[in-house]
Amino acid sequence: MEREAIRKAAAACRRGAVPAAEVRVLAEAGKETVEQLMLGILEQATCYAQAAISRFKVGAVVRGRSGGLYLGGNFEFLGKSLTFDIHAEQAAVVNAWLAGEEGIDTLAVTSPPCGYCRQFLNELDSAARLKVIVPGRPERTLAELFPDSFGPGDLGISGGLMLPQEHPLDLEAPSRDPLVLAALQAAELSYAPYTRAYAGAALLAADGDICRGPYAENAAFNPSLSPLETGLVRLLTRGKEYREIRRAVLVEQRDAVTSQADAARIVLHAVAPRASLDVVYARAAKK
Repeated sequence: MEREAIRKAAAACRRGAVPAAEVRVLAEAGKETVEQLMLGILEQATCYAQAAISRFKVGAVVRGRSGGLYLGGNFEFLGKSLTFDIHAEQAAVVNAWLAGEEGIDTLAVTSPPCGYCRQFLNELDSAARLKVIVPGRPERTLAELFPDSFGPGDLGISGGLMLPQEHPLDLEAPSRDPLVLAALQAAELSYAPYTRAYAGAALLAADGDICRGPYAENAAFNPSLSPLETGLVRLLTRGKEYREIRRAVLVEQRDAVTSQADAARIVLHAVAPRASLDVVYARAAKK
């Protein structure tokens, strides 16, 4: 029975996430702590990396509040601006967020987080307590790695990325299209406390699976992630490939202070040039 449990846990790891119960099985089987286990599966996390430009693959694993582990790698888009790239730490956090986690307490990563990632992680409600572990280095907290930081509190924002969001929206034109409705749901879950320009994307894979991606803002603006990017994280960490994307939908508010449409077109063209993109508009729901 234990061998079968280990097999299932290892398979789950290849799907981008390991549920809490299976984390315990793997840790006990290896007679190691969860932190040691996280370091041990970093190599598998690196397999998600798409380092088309740098050729430098990074892997990250985060532990959610449920005890589950979530993997991520760095994503680069050949021929496009480096500003669109997704760092491994971002991918692992988004993977946990889209799996329903409301926070993380530990991050393991193959290389020390860069300043960009430290700023991104500082948006989390758990930022001050977040443990960061890197192979061959002592455990540190994000607060130690990122002193005198700038974050949501400096702009009068309470809460943080990954905490539940509710931003009811109505489509300008009613639709029964499952992909449009999935993008609308992603927009309603998006984290955009600075612009309130809520937006979400949905990607349709060849097998009919739909991967949602909510917008994720940052107090410093630049480490923000577009809905199309978070949707791609969901796609790849579910074991799919870019070439499987058949269609995408972006839902955003018309005349918002920022728009995700251009970024969505650029990134989608980089990974799936034959896939279509529909931009659908929504407005704040009437109370």
